[in-house]
Amino acid sequence: MRILPRFIIAVFACAGVSACATATSPGRDVIAPAGSSSLAPYSPAIRTGDLVFLSGQVGLRPGTRELATGGVSAETEQALENVRTVLTAAGLSPADVVKCTVFLADMRDYEAMNAVYGRFFASAPPARSAVGVNGLPLGARVEIECIARARA
Repeated sequence: MRILPRFIIAVFACAGVSACATATSPGRDVIAPAGSSSLAPYSPAIRTGDLVFLSGQVGLRPGTRELATGGVSAETEQALENVRTVLTAAGLSPADVVKCTVFLADMRDYEAMNAVYGRFFASAPPARSAVGVNGLPLGARVEIECIARARA
């Protein structure tokens, strides 16, 4: 009987901590390149501590709602340039990226995406996952999200 009340108190204490952790705090900074806009209510990147979490980038040409033309290779190149733009706004570079997740609308595009990705991260590439998905915003064929480590 004594264990149950302590368990209930622990659950409520954890719930309170979780609620506080999700609130905006001084240790959470929004990174947004000048003139950037998103397709939905999210930030281009969030810095917390020494990590920067980048939202997924598709191959939108800057200042438009149009994807780069030329297939998955062109979209991958533009998506990675969009990643570079967000990294630059955070004072970082591709060398600071520690993890990427690549979402592909068609896994048959893996090799074409991989060739472009390999040129972008030519030296000591970050850890990466590639996932086939059912669809991406605006009919994109590729989306890339990254986590970077901020310099001390």
